[in-house]
Formats: sequence, C-alpha cells, structure tokens
Amino acid sequence: MDGNGRWAKSKGAERIFGHRNAITAVREVSEASAELGVKYLTLYAFSTENWGRPKTEVMGLMKLLVSTIRGEIKTLQKNNIRLRAIGALDNLPGSCQKELSEAIEQTKNNDGLTLVLALSYSGRWEITEAVKSIAEQVKSGELEASEIDDKLFSKHLSTRDFPDPELLIRTSGEMRISNFLLWQIAYTEIYITDKLWPDFRKEDLYEAILAYQNRERRFGRISEQVKT
Repeated sequence: MDGNGRWAKSKGAERIFGHRNAITAVREVSEASAELGVKYLTLYAFSTENWGRPKTEVMGLMKLLVSTIRGEIKTLQKNNIRLRAIGALDNLPGSCQKELSEAIEQTKNNDGLTLVLALSYSGRWEITEAVKSIAEQVKSGELEASEIDDKLFSKHLSTRDFPDPELLIRTSGEMRISNFLLWQIAYTEIYITDKLWPDFRKEDLYEAILAYQNRERRFGRISEQVKT
C-alpha cells in the first residue's frame, strides 16, 4: 500500500494525513475481497525499514494503528473476516500489541476472508529468521541438512499457515517489490497501478483481478503444457 505521503503532500498536508485517509482504502478492499470470496488478503502496512522514518511520523502511525484496529472490529465481524499478523511484532509498542492481540482473538472463529497485516515486516527479516530456526534444529540434531528443501523452508516462515499469493497489487506506480514476501512471490502475478493508495477503491481491485484472470500462469512450463 504505497503513496500515502505523496497523496498528502499533493493536498498540502502532513504525511500522517495521508495515512489516516488510507483507512478507507483498507476498509473497501477488505470488504470487497470478502464479498468476492477471496480467502486471503495480506496488507503490507509497515516494514522493518519504516522504523527509520522521522520519529513523529512513526509515532503517529502507531497511534493510528491502535485506533484503527479498535475501530474496525465491528466491520471485521460483520464481514466474517479473521485477522492475523506477521512480522517482528515484539518491536511494536505495547498498546499496539495489545489491540492487535485482542482483535485476533475476537475474530479467530470467523471463517471467511483471512486478513493478514504485515507489520514491522520484511522478506529478508523473515528469511533470516527461518534460517536461524533451521540452523538451530540442525545443531540440536533434530534435523539433518539433507532434509532441507523448499517445503521444509516454507514451514519455518511466518506465512506457513497461508498459501503463497496469486496476485500482488502495487499502488503508486513504483516498480519494485520493497522487501515484501520475497520467498512466497516466486510465481505471483504482479499488477502495478499509478493510483495512490488513499484513492484505491473497490473498482480498482476489480480491475486488478480482471487483469489477473487474463494472465497465463505457466510456473516454468510452456503454454502448450498449461493448456493441455
């Protein structure tokens, strides 16, 4: 979800103003995904690199995160959405951890869309943590190095309970991955739109999905094999 700061700047406002207005986009995309029968939606809300932003912006974001989670519980319940989170969550302020934990607990029995918030997350962080975990198991004798393959590695990622993404939507026209789900998106279809995230609405999600439906997913094979 990119472009909040530029959106605010274009209106002569502080960056936090853009983050506040991004909540509408989050709500619309989540509700639309639930209505369409999408099973998993992951929103990249805050990266490990974002901690390096100006302190005032980071603190404003954290306060906004707390109030947003608290205010969206009814919407999540109404749409049968289950909330989950991935990332170095221990680095979040205590108030954020508390609100997040309570929201996850309150929505755990919902069986519609699973909404995954990536907070204090980065693909490199996740891969490094997985390597550490596997190394510890090899060191303790629980695991042989010869047993390590891509399936085992995936089980050590924070997304082990979720399928790999089929579609990645990048807003604001930026042509980069920005350290997001680096292992999981090996064969994910990428859709880039120039629209800034605060302006992203249900119709934009529909356009992205229609574009995805017209892609041919070959997973390393050739077209003839896929059609057969």
